[in-house]
Amino acid sequence: MIVYSVTEFVLRPLLTVVYRVEIRGGEKVPQSGPCIVASNHDSVLDGFFLALSTRRQLRFMSKIELHRVPGVKQFMDGAGCFPVDREGDRGRAVSRGVELLERGEAIGIFPQGTCLPCRNRPYRRGAARLALAAGAPLVPVCLVNTEKTLQPRTHRMRFPRVTILVGEPIEVERAEPTEEAATELTARLEAAIAELRRPFGEPDHAWYD
Repeated sequence: MIVYSVTEFVLRPLLTVVYRVEIRGGEKVPQSGPCIVASNHDSVLDGFFLALSTRRQLRFMSKIELHRVPGVKQFMDGAGCFPVDREGDRGRAVSRGVELLERGEAIGIFPQGTCLPCRNRPYRRGAARLALAAGAPLVPVCLVNTEKTLQPRTHRMRFPRVTILVGEPIEVERAEPTEEAATELTARLEAAIAELRRPFGEPDHAWYD
């Protein structure tokens, strides 16, 4: 996608310098074949930071509301994003995701579904459902300090050092994405991201109470 390539060409060096980005374990993202790169979500800038974790183009699953905003829609479509209706028919998004994975592409997703700093942001099962339906590895990624870059609640912008931690891929066999199987795999993903985060402590959020 030309928009993705141009954006990466401009933003990769810019973000790397401005936020002194350190990437640990980037080689763990498969360099070819299908995979799902899944991360915690603490800032509106996280999509750009997650893209830094690999040189591969990530096809982001994004909330459908963004695809309804003029200008934003054209950017999202041009960057290869595909929408998911979090309150409606998720089956279409899963089908589209499986189609992309079967073509050997890499998908980026934020299982928490929002970067708003609500204290209760459970991991949703979409990433796990995709992994099960396509038999694709699930790569856990932890973005550290991105909540300080542009806080969703205060809109305060800062320039902390951002660390991107890539964990060992969770190998997934193709199987029926039942609620039980997706819940178990989601718990494994959440635990893997939490373990990556553990040495850094909790994010410094301006929480919604």
